[in-house]
Amino acid sequence: MRIPVSWLREHVELPADLRPEDLDRALVGLGIEVESVVDLRNTVTGSLVVGEVLEVEELTGFKKPIRFCRVDVGAANGTGEPQEIVCGATNFAPGDRVVVILPGGVLPGGFAIGARKTYGRNSNGMICSVRELGLGDDHEGILVLPEDVPAKPGDDARPVVGLDDVVVEVEITPDRGYAMSVRGLARELSHAFEVPYVDPALAPAPGATAEPAYPVRVLDTVGCDRFAARVVRGVDPNAESPQWMRQRLTVAGIRSISLAVDITNYVMLELGQPMHAFDLDALRGELVVRRAVPGERLTTLDGVNRALDPEDMVICDAGLPAPTTGADAGPAPAAGADGVPISLAAVMGGETSEVVASTTNVLFEAAHWDPVVVGRTARRHRLFSEAAKRWERGVDPALPLVALERAVALLTTYGGGAVGAEVLDIDHVAPSTRIVIDADLPARRAGVPYEPGRTIALLERVGCAVAVGDGRTAASPTQVGGRHASGPGTLVVTPPSWRPDLTDPADLVEEVVRLDGYDRVPSVLPVAPAGRGLTPDQRRRRSVSRALAENGYVEVLSQPFVSPDLFDRLGLPADDPRRNAVRLTNPLSDTEPLMRTTLLGTLLGTLRRNIGRGHRDLSLYEIGMVFEPRPRTGPPPAMGVEHRPSDEEFQAADAVLPHQPWRVAVMLAGEVEPAGWWGAGRPAGWADAVEAGRIVLAAAGIPDDRTVVRQAQRAPWHPGRCAEFLVDGVSIGYAGELHPAALTALELPPRTSALELELDALPTAVVAPAPRIPGYPPALIDVALVVDAGVPADEVRRALTEGAGDLLESIRLFDVYASAQVGEGRKSLAYKLVFRAPDRTLTGDEAVAARDAAVAEAARRFGAVLRGA
Repeated sequence: MRIPVSWLREHVELPADLRPEDLDRALVGLGIEVESVVDLRNTVTGSLVVGEVLEVEELTGFKKPIRFCRVDVGAANGTGEPQEIVCGATNFAPGDRVVVILPGGVLPGGFAIGARKTYGRNSNGMICSVRELGLGDDHEGILVLPEDVPAKPGDDARPVVGLDDVVVEVEITPDRGYAMSVRGLARELSHAFEVPYVDPALAPAPGATAEPAYPVRVLDTVGCDRFAARVVRGVDPNAESPQWMRQRLTVAGIRSISLAVDITNYVMLELGQPMHAFDLDALRGELVVRRAVPGERLTTLDGVNRALDPEDMVICDAGLPAPTTGADAGPAPAAGADGVPISLAAVMGGETSEVVASTTNVLFEAAHWDPVVVGRTARRHRLFSEAAKRWERGVDPALPLVALERAVALLTTYGGGAVGAEVLDIDHVAPSTRIVIDADLPARRAGVPYEPGRTIALLERVGCAVAVGDGRTAASPTQVGGRHASGPGTLVVTPPSWRPDLTDPADLVEEVVRLDGYDRVPSVLPVAPAGRGLTPDQRRRRSVSRALAENGYVEVLSQPFVSPDLFDRLGLPADDPRRNAVRLTNPLSDTEPLMRTTLLGTLLGTLRRNIGRGHRDLSLYEIGMVFEPRPRTGPPPAMGVEHRPSDEEFQAADAVLPHQPWRVAVMLAGEVEPAGWWGAGRPAGWADAVEAGRIVLAAAGIPDDRTVVRQAQRAPWHPGRCAEFLVDGVSIGYAGELHPAALTALELPPRTSALELELDALPTAVVAPAPRIPGYPPALIDVALVVDAGVPADEVRRALTEGAGDLLESIRLFDVYASAQVGEGRKSLAYKLVFRAPDRTLTGDEAVAARDAAVAEAARRFGAVLRGA
């Protein structure tokens, strides 16, 4: 928001010698973010004067309009002769007064002006537009001064166009909506400089009359708890907005439209109350304020025909006929007692009732709307108007009548007409909630010794009504900084109507600290309590992440939001529990409203994005949470900020949240070993995904003898290339090659493989003793066993391990072979066995006996025979 300091001075007695840097420092000290403080007197150097156009010659033969002008600039050019200037704008004529910068001057942005020959004529200076002067964005034509501006040719143009002022631009946080107005900023500056302040909202305004200004019904008093209106008849349709008003609107970045509309924008900037002006003659019946119904549409002032949402608040005209809609828009609701929408309330008006050039009778509306409803409507329709920005931050509900009085006074002053004696005011505003606070709470929280009198004075300066509690005060149930009832040394505070953000004792503490000065709060480093380090789950996640990274995987972090069609593309069965996902009420993207129930969807999206950017060989992993909905047992408990929630409150709050287990997922595509001059490469496959699972379990401290890997079937994996991981007989996840149909639907390359394990399902790792390194030589023996093709290799490994006994140090599968030589439906599994005794050198007979015992166990379980035997 950009506001000239001269406007602020109308309401607060700022120091006469106020420097821009002092203004900047004061606002920052109040917690207001300052974008810039610009002294406009320094933005244009050189001679900037008022000129009167004497002659205009249209030059022909060029692709665009070019005009050779003779402009009277008085004695500013040193000769008194008319100034010759070439200009490309066409919105002025002889007799108009314009703003001229003479050679040697410099416009904002370092644009130096000189004398030169162009288009075959001499041009000495430039006739300026609003944008070239740095006053706004309007660049459609030259700035033509109104007839009522008291300036003659040669006068300094700076005070005429407002370049003798200081403009402050601030960015207002969502909780400080009152500061998005001259009224609010002036009040804040009165606190900073401790100078008198005159609140424009205290101006007298007539109240509601028995006869309303116009018939209105409010059907939803939650979305609109106050609606006021007044009428002005007989307005001159040709009346223009005064120069000073257009100038201030231009500085604020608002384009001047017409007198009535400019007045609504001006009052919004001055008081912070958004308003709307209706053409009274365009209204056909009673106005009805309600929620939209499905199928309704509205063409707003920007020319867009919008489909309304049932949550949108609308103002309807009960006298309009039902609109006809196209086949794609669906049936329109019939017009009746609830009317047809003519305005998207608090956001933007509609075309059918807007003020036009012929309007003579104006209905001003000033209401109070629910900020949550307005914020959602603005985002839904992507209409972030100046009014919507203020409504979603909170507007003073006490302003409507004052704003109407200000608007009708301005309209009758500059546009004539007569104000109707009737005043409409439908008021359902709830009184402000009282807050009970310990008088010493600000001092305890900030570490500054605020006396109770100082605390009361600062809260009253904000606008609060403060009463001292005595232990018998009938206070509201608001908790008091750790206590739950008023007592000696407590204050009962009623926030002002313009501060809806003050709802808790913590808010009042912040106001006391802010007004007294953040610089008075001591910087004390708190003493950190002794910690217990990382939890076992945190250590496990870090170990798993480090192990995968050390094995060449790249970690990615993805947003946990997915689209509803992801489950179909993954090929999940209709009854798969992973389809039951948590839906966000207000998602960041309408296309991804669900929380993920598997890491595969978001990880596959990351894989597809990388492949689309030319990265073909990828090994990615992610460690994150999934969200599994729980049955709702009731609303969550209300927990404040004044004390730590109890264990019961924590459990009750957790019961309504989704179950959020931690998982790890791996994705592989392309070549795991690149090809080159050294030989052929090797593409990634299902075995690499299974090996990634073994890496995860090893890093988590799960020994091999507690792990089983067996063949399984689970979407979205390939039914014949999917392995299930079990630890202590409990399934913890799956790995393997993804189903070709899923890869096609997701536009991923064939043979892409994946792993997903649930880390929270893993048992806590026991402390493993340090290994003893024996000094005796090992005995290395290879065995090749022929088994049925359907026997899992891992099950054979476990049988060999159990049969070999304590002498077996390690076992590794190094070859799988199938051909007619080993028999139809059979395969050969070759293992490398390492035997070693901790206390002696094994003899050959001992090693062979252990091998035979291992083979015998495999033969007993699976009918395995030694290959070649």
